[in-house]
Amino acid sequence: MSLFRKAKKAPSANEAITQLRDTITTLEKREAFLQRKATQEGEQATSFIRAKNRKSAMMCLKRKKTYEAQIDKINGARMTIEQQVFAIESADTNLLALKNMQVGAQALKNIHKSMTPDDVEDTMDEIRDQMEIATDISNAISQPIGAAEAFDETELENELEQLEQQALDEQLAAVDEIPVKLPPVPTATPTPAKRKEEDELAALERSMAL
Repeated sequence: MSLFRKAKKAPSANEAITQLRDTITTLEKREAFLQRKATQEGEQATSFIRAKNRKSAMMCLKRKKTYEAQIDKINGARMTIEQQVFAIESADTNLLALKNMQVGAQALKNIHKSMTPDDVEDTMDEIRDQMEIATDISNAISQPIGAAEAFDETELENELEQLEQQALDEQLAAVDEIPVKLPPVPTATPTPAKRKEEDELAALERSMAL
């Protein structure tokens, strides 16, 4: 027989939680059984009191108190086990989160092996240089070539002003040529009454001249 016993393998979190939950189930069944027994003893104590048998009633009450004390102990144990289950679940969740964060950290470390801040800055400088070259190329392409470069802007402005003055002169000349329509001169023959008045007026002028 070996003097050294092989160390027992520690259960996993899931195994421990399963065992603890099984224990809680067992305690709940035991509690339900003791609760029924305590209820029965209480009912029997009531029956003995009605029968004026105080001694038997007292014994029933003592057994009832014993069952209730066991129930209290079971409740305490169950509460402790439930706290253990909660603690194990929390620790297992934290362990899982830690492992995942370690994986993420290692992935970032591997990525950064091939990328440094200096590399990023150099790349950004190259991008800016290429953007400037692209802008220069675009500006060069958009510049006019050939005959378009020979245009004199000042000469074009003078010619445009001459055309505007010519158009204004033509408009003024057209206004001067519009005929003016005068009202027609009456040509009707004077009536006899009008002729008589004129003759009398002429006679009066002659007499005044004498």
